[in-house]
Amino acid sequence: MVSTGIPLDTATIISTALEAILFGFSVLMFMGTMWASIHYKRDANRPIALAAILLLILSTAHLIVDIIRLEDGFVKYRDIFPGGPVAFFQDISQPTFVTKNLIYALQTMIGDGVVIYRCYVVWQSVWVIILPSMLWCGSSVAALIAPYYASQATGGNVYTNQTGQWVTALFTLTLSTNLISSGLLVYRIWTVERKVSRNRTTDGTMMPIMHVIIDAAILYSAALVTILICFICANNAQYIMLDMIMPIISIAFYMVLIRLTPWKTTPNFLPMAYSGEIERRSSQRYSMKPSQVRVSEWTQNDGIEEEVKIETIDSTEVCNVSEGERQQL
Repeated sequence: MVSTGIPLDTATIISTALEAILFGFSVLMFMGTMWASIHYKRDANRPIALAAILLLILSTAHLIVDIIRLEDGFVKYRDIFPGGPVAFFQDISQPTFVTKNLIYALQTMIGDGVVIYRCYVVWQSVWVIILPSMLWCGSSVAALIAPYYASQATGGNVYTNQTGQWVTALFTLTLSTNLISSGLLVYRIWTVERKVSRNRTTDGTMMPIMHVIIDAAILYSAALVTILICFICANNAQYIMLDMIMPIISIAFYMVLIRLTPWKTTPNFLPMAYSGEIERRSSQRYSMKPSQVRVSEWTQNDGIEEEVKIETIDSTEVCNVSEGERQQL
């Protein structure tokens, strides 16, 4: 299949420039996330923090490889590679092309894995994440096999051999994994919020958290849909989107982390715990009007409140909430 759209040399310049711009935003968001976590959250979830660091490292490595590839095509092999820069960038067996796609594979595996992990933390059920986990395994296999076939290619572009089939499978499975996992996550938040709103005595709500999760899912899914359409149409614009999606994965990840970080100015009723951690809030004192009320005890996982038990108390009593016995009213 003959590629269409802008020339590959032009696409490479544009993709590297746009990737560098988005990478700068992702670095700022990473710094903000880590700074807020250190100052306002001493017991941050270590796996999530490790994932954030790995995403930054992989994004940095991918940008470095892209710069090296740009220098190779336009300077190092410009006059000695048959066909010039366009033919060089079309050659999928180049080590830089294989390396950057392996980095993308790892980035995708981490990003999708974290979404599935959050889904499990919120639902507290392995059965819920069976389908997303199967899709994640399939996308991981496709992400690792596609670079292998690219390294073994003897000619042609990415659309004309088995590499193209595995790349199509990768984008399809990754998109499905993201949509299903994010959908389950949002549905759980919505159902919990609906239950909580009936007996809530404050203005606290989990809707902002649901909105930022939806925004992150839309951002990532829109990029994947664009890449998939361009790839199916054999349009070289997919190279631009493929490079841009590396920092987009990091940005979508940091968006949620920043929203879930407990700032000092954040009202105490907002659920702002880090992923997978049970946050204990400082002592508070609640005065209740004389009546019988239903009080729910909640734990926080990944910033999402989950109901543990419901009991009836005499609200004429003054509820002292200690550090070790926090209750969400």
